[in-house]
Amino acid sequence: MDIEKRIELIKRNTAEILTDEDLRNFLESGEKLNHYIGFEVSGKIHIGTGIMCMSKVKDFQDAGINCSIFLADWHSWINDKLGGDLDIIKKVAVGYFKEGLKASLKCVGGDPDKIKFVLGSELYHNNDKFWQTLIDVSKNTSLNRILRSITIAGRKEGEAVDFAKLIYPPMQVADIFVQGINVAHAGIDQRKAHVIARDVAMKLKTSPLKNKKGTTIKPIAIHHNLILGLTKPPMWPIPDDKMQELWSELKMSKSKPESAVFITDSPEEIEKKINNAFCPEGEIKFNPILDWAKNLLFRNDNFKLKVERPEKFGGNTTFKSYEELENIFSQKKLHPMDLKKAISREIIKLLEPARKHFEQPKIKKMKEEMDRLIATR
Repeated sequence: MDIEKRIELIKRNTAEILTDEDLRNFLESGEKLNHYIGFEVSGKIHIGTGIMCMSKVKDFQDAGINCSIFLADWHSWINDKLGGDLDIIKKVAVGYFKEGLKASLKCVGGDPDKIKFVLGSELYHNNDKFWQTLIDVSKNTSLNRILRSITIAGRKEGEAVDFAKLIYPPMQVADIFVQGINVAHAGIDQRKAHVIARDVAMKLKTSPLKNKKGTTIKPIAIHHNLILGLTKPPMWPIPDDKMQELWSELKMSKSKPESAVFITDSPEEIEKKINNAFCPEGEIKFNPILDWAKNLLFRNDNFKLKVERPEKFGGNTTFKSYEELENIFSQKKLHPMDLKKAISREIIKLLEPARKHFEQPKIKKMKEEMDRLIATR
């Protein structure tokens, strides 16, 4: 595959690449590209994690990049996921969560057998180099920088935030360098940690990132957009100056099941959730259903959305591009319920491989254990 085609695959459906120039330089110099994306282990996997993230992993695989998934059990422990029980987090990480990500990759046509999975606690165990790198990163980062990089919830707690939350960003950065990662990938909400990684890269004495010539380099950071949850925002209409802030806060969340479609949801559950979704007629700036259409379905150039409706409401029609769909919807020539029905049908079809994956007895048991665990929390 030529360089331009590889760049096209790597860049498509992304929000940002830090930087385009570095990416091109790596490819033109024949640098081996080692990718990673890290996930907190926190309940059932929704399509924001499973489809949005794994569709980019599939692109990276197609572009000849070595891809890995970091199961961040310690980070999940720090953020009190699954009741803050590290043993449970580890069990879920190598069981349900790992299988869920493999199933998600199947849904988008990727190859789960070519993915390397790394469990955080295994990387850290008896690994002096990691802890040295963590200190090295911390020595080259200010407290104010770390405070700006922790989660929104943590920042709102102010001085009351527990100290472990402050360890999270430098651990995340150290993960990159200890694993020799030169392509760090995440949703746009992880941007701040990746910027720290790039800022400290040339200063590290422990685990510096080197190219094949032995020169110290910065990792590339690739970010994709976040998928909106299905629920109505607390403020409507949203002022333009608040749009970006609220978009991040209203991303799909597994803690709000009504806002999310999970990869193992039944067709009936998917239809119900999407039918109840926030989707104002003619609204294109903040519309979860259009957001899903753009980022989950029209991510493939050859995708076409068929809308079925009675002749008196315009009859059946097919949209060959997202731009065409958005234009017609903005003119109120497509009713929200007709759009929802079409999106439901396509999401159900998209997730069929995941439902089949979890029908396997051993894997089905992992899901049932996950469901019971969530029910008791």
